[in-house]
Amino acid sequence: MAKAREIPGLSTDLAYGEAAARVLEVRCRELLDHSANVLDVDDIEGVHAMRVASRRLRAAIEVFRPCFPAKQRKAVLNEVKALADALGERRDRDVAVAMLTSFAAVMPHPDRRGIGSLIDEFRAEQLAANEELVGVVEASRLDRLQAGVKELAAAAREAAGAGPAAEQT
Repeated sequence: MAKAREIPGLSTDLAYGEAAARVLEVRCRELLDHSANVLDVDDIEGVHAMRVASRRLRAAIEVFRPCFPAKQRKAVLNEVKALADALGERRDRDVAVAMLTSFAAVMPHPDRRGIGSLIDEFRAEQLAANEELVGVVEASRLDRLQAGVKELAAAAREAAGAGPAAEQT
């Protein structure tokens, strides 16, 4: 699992809104960076890393809730939740396929056929979950999510009196 990134310049001297903005920006960047190979069913760690990043972003939005306008916060949070749900559907199948494949490798040969048919079912579900994930991780949707996070960060900075000049990327 990917370690959470450090938040540059985060300190107790920052206004709460500025801290919120910095945390959201870094957590969003983490999420987007993990989207590169998320649809590769042969490398299941990409889905796992992006799912963890989505949970970190969601937690940050919830922790800093008072900093954000309710309507914008809810819209961004709903997008993050939809993404996390789609990633979870795919991840569950990834884990099942990996576990059953390892199990089958140590099973007596006559029993492997039954496990193989179960693996085939989970692979089909994995591919179906991946098709659902395609729409959730398409570039335009991730761009909208990033724009929403930037709006939340700007609102938090404005409420903290830091203004847009303090924005981090």
